[in-house]
Order: sequence, then C-alpha cells, then structure tokens
Amino acid sequence: MAVTPVVLALSASGEAVAHRIATLIGAPVHGREGRIAQADAYFANALDHARDLFAAGVPIVGVCASGILIRAVAPLLSDKRTEPPVVSVSDDGAVVIPLLGGHRGANRLATEIAAGLGAVAAVTTAGDVAMGAALDAPPPGYRLANPEHAKGAMAAMLSGAGVRVTGENIFDIADTGGQVELITTEAPQSGDEERLIYHPQCHVLGLGCARNADPEEMWAHVNDTLAEAGIAPGAIACVATIDLKADEPAMNVVAARLGVPLRLFTAAELEAQSAHLANPSDVVFAEVGCHGVAEGAALAAGGALVVEKHKTATTTCAVCRSDTVITTMPGRARGRLSVVGIGPGQAAWRTPEVSRLIADAEELVGYGLYIDLLGPLAAGKTRSDFPLGGEEARCRYALEQAALGKNVALVCSGDAGIYAMGALVFELLDRAPQEMGVSDAAHRVDVICSPGVSALQGAAARAGAPLGHDFCTISLSDLLTPRADILRRLKAAAEGDFVIAFYNPVSKTRRTLLAEARDILLQHRPADTPVMLASSLGRPEENVRYRRLDQLEVDEVDMLTVVLIGSSNSRLAQLGEGPRMFTPRGYARKIDGDLAGQG
Repeated sequence: MAVTPVVLALSASGEAVAHRIATLIGAPVHGREGRIAQADAYFANALDHARDLFAAGVPIVGVCASGILIRAVAPLLSDKRTEPPVVSVSDDGAVVIPLLGGHRGANRLATEIAAGLGAVAAVTTAGDVAMGAALDAPPPGYRLANPEHAKGAMAAMLSGAGVRVTGENIFDIADTGGQVELITTEAPQSGDEERLIYHPQCHVLGLGCARNADPEEMWAHVNDTLAEAGIAPGAIACVATIDLKADEPAMNVVAARLGVPLRLFTAAELEAQSAHLANPSDVVFAEVGCHGVAEGAALAAGGALVVEKHKTATTTCAVCRSDTVITTMPGRARGRLSVVGIGPGQAAWRTPEVSRLIADAEELVGYGLYIDLLGPLAAGKTRSDFPLGGEEARCRYALEQAALGKNVALVCSGDAGIYAMGALVFELLDRAPQEMGVSDAAHRVDVICSPGVSALQGAAARAGAPLGHDFCTISLSDLLTPRADILRRLKAAAEGDFVIAFYNPVSKTRRTLLAEARDILLQHRPADTPVMLASSLGRPEENVRYRRLDQLEVDEVDMLTVVLIGSSNSRLAQLGEGPRMFTPRGYARKIDGDLAGQG
C-alpha cells in the first residue's frame, strides 16, 4: 500500500475518532461540508467523493456505516488485485472492518487502527484468520514469483496440508513440516501450488547503452547476465542508470518488464563511485562525464558489486547487492508529466484514469479555477496556479518541474487535447533550443495524455444526440487564429452542413464573430435550425437553453458557454422530459431501402 490513505469523516459523532485514526496512520482527514468542524479538505457528497478516491486508487478509511462505502464503490469493482483498500470504522471507534483489498493492505491497516483505538478488527479473510498471513501479499521488499499458485496453496494449507518454511520466514508463520513449502531465495526457482517462491529484492541492476539501443538486445543481455549469476529477476529492486538515459526505450522496457522503478543519477553522482569501479573507461568519461555507467549506477544505488560490467555491442549491465531488502528507492525517478482533462467540472464526468493520475501527482499545474474544481482530490498537493493567458508559461513550467524528477499533472478542463494544453506541450518539446524550446532534461520526461469528457460531449449529452451525424468544432477566438481563417472555416462548415460546436464564442472585447457566424450559417440552413446554449456544464450554476438559429443573440453567450448549432437535418423534439435535440443518422432511409429491396 504505497499511497497514503484518506480518512473520511461524515458526521460530528465520528469526527474525534477520525482524527485519532489520522494521527495513528499519518493520513489526512476529508470532512463532510457543514457537518465536520475541522478537516484537511471538505466534500459535498460522500458517495461521489468516496467513489472518486477509489477510482484514483487511494485507500479509504471511512468513519461511517459500511453500507455508505459499499454503495459508493460498488459500480467500480472489477479486479481485486488492483483495487485499493477500503476500511470502515464505527463512529464510536469500537469496530474496524476491512471491506475490500484485504490482501492489498486493508487487513494490516484495519489491524493497526484497531490496535491504536483498542477496537475489534473484523478481519474475515481466510488466510489471515487461520494463519495470520496472506501468502499473496508478502512484506515490503519481497516479491512472490508465482502469484497464480497462491490461491491453491492457501486452500491446501487451510485443508490441513500444513506448511514448511525454507529460507527466511518472512511471514513469521509456524513451520509444521507440512506439504506446502514457502521458499525465500535470491536464486531463480520454479514453483507450483505446493511451492511458493519469494524473492528478497536486495539487488540493483545497473544499465548503460548506446542511444536507441535495441530493447530486445538489452532484455536478452539482462536475462543472460542474471541467469549466469544465479539471480532471480524477482530479486531486482530497481534499474539504475545515468539521467541522460531517462528516455532511453531500452532502459524503460527492461524496468517495465521487471516491474521495478527506473532510478536516475547525475554524471557527478556516478563519478563519485569511480574508485570502486571494476572496469573504468576513459571513453565513457569523455562521452558522458563519468568513468562507468552500469557499474557506477549500481554502486550509487547502494550495496556491493556482485556482477561486474558485462557488455554487448550496444548495452552494458552490472549488479550490486544490498545486505537488506531495498524498500526506499535511491536516486530519483524519471519525471512524469500527465496532461489530463477533468471534464466540464463535475466529479462524475471525470474518468477514473484521470483521477488516478491526479492522485499520483506531487504537483498540480493549471488555471486556478480548474484545480479548484478537483475539490478534495487536490488537497495536500503542491499547486501552481496560472492565470488565463499564461498558457505557454504554464506548460513550460510543468515540463521543467517534471524534468526535476517530479510527478506533475497539468490540469485542463474538458479534454486536454481539444483546445487545451496538450498540443502546446508537444509544440514546446518539438521546438529547437533557439526557438524558445525547453531544457534537455525536459525532453526526457515521460509525457502521458489521458482523455477527458469535452464540453462538446457534455453539451451533446445534455441536449440528447445532436452529434448523431457529421460534426465539427470551431473556435471563434482570434487571439491565436487569424480572423480570415476562422471565417473561411465557418463558410466551409456551413456549406458542408455540419453540426457545429463553437468554442470560445465571445469574450469581453470580442463580440462580433458569433453574430457573423450566425449570419453565414443562415445562408445555408433554415432559420428554425435548433441551437443549444450550454453554460457552466456540470456545475451547480449549469444553464441549458434552446434557440432558433435566427434568434441567436450574442448577449446571452459568454466564455463559459458552448454553442451547438444543428445541421439542416437536426431536430428539436418535445418529449416527456422536455426538449431534446438530435441529428438523424439516416437509419429511416436505410430501413425504407431494405423494405423496398424485399418488395
């Protein structure tokens, strides 16, 4: 359980217990607005907030009825191997119940809380009840090599097969000389339902390579080196290299396949190990500023050199061993920039992946209003607010912060790739240094883009189905696009009879383009073409209304409004729930044609 849990306090009767738990486990308290006097963050709706935290992979300790948490997370349940722990605690602190994620930390968390409160931990997981251990969840610093056999082994032990311990007894379990063997070893071994293999992660794999080395060559080299040394891949705690190789595909492929972090060191940090290198190289020093990358990185990460540098035509490999398992990773991580769209505003329209990336981030960068819309999910994080109009400075700052090894989220409304910061991030990365690009280190960060619900989609969903046929989007802002280009696109879209979504329809100083767009469209489609005006979508002040195209007035539109203009085929139907706007795809014509063909 690497992510810090959040303690939810829902009522005044449980507030004191929530704060006691927060102190016990070093977690923040999120409190219900209007009911909790003191909290690190506040939320309006308990179900929405618990669901948001769960989707983001954040462990939850709710001081509330179990049913509240169950109803909140039930729609998201899919894979117990990846779901975060969920624990409920009674308001009086007498009972602690791990509801989900027993083998992912919930049982340990419940037991820790119960011990601190003097409460009862209602642990029901069979292995924990019978043996006090979950065999598929070894202690930090150890890895189970054959997790697919853990269920069968547990079943055999619970049926009376008994257990036999070989090597370190990492579960502190009684050895009965039984049928199921728990083996802790650094060497590669095969297992089955009667042999569970645990590897202590006490080795560091140091790697070096030529630029754009073949990942498969590197992977084969690593496997051959480890096999020759009798070291199991599961005994590797991390992959270490020089920071100049942070974006090297081969390095990242090896780390990903081993399931361990990539850790980086500067040339100066590696050169500090030069006296301990078995194979120093003046050629390497001339190239990168240190006398050895693979050996130097392994040594910088800690431990003694147990495998000297091996090399192929384009890759090098070395291994160090620590006397203890490695749980605190040395060096620094490769920086990550997550470019995320949070939707129009409401948490229910934010994707689980975006919530997870935000929860994982150390720093949030964006227009202040957008970060505010994250509510408690942003609590406790470093945030860097930028004003409207500071878009390039915002993206540049986010990239350079990620270049320092940070995990940064660049927060956009809607979808980050639609009239937002996604394109500008890649434009900065594509620029040459003399063209006001970003630093070399910024070019090596890991950039992740995650989709969001765009204002266009939100407006269309509120309307009904206006995007049922071909559509386009046009920004009416002439700050970045020449006015002549906007007018040319308007005329083309009008002639093409597209449904059109207007972004940035007006501003305080720009009031004429929307009226010009209306007049251009009226030359190509009926005056009663339906128009939807959707303002502040997903927020309490949301306002949706419909107009005829010839009655569209500029003064009732602002920068928070999405304007959807129907095509000549779009309809505004008066249905049971009120007006609904849709654009037929042509199925009726298809059916008529099919019937005619049958006749």
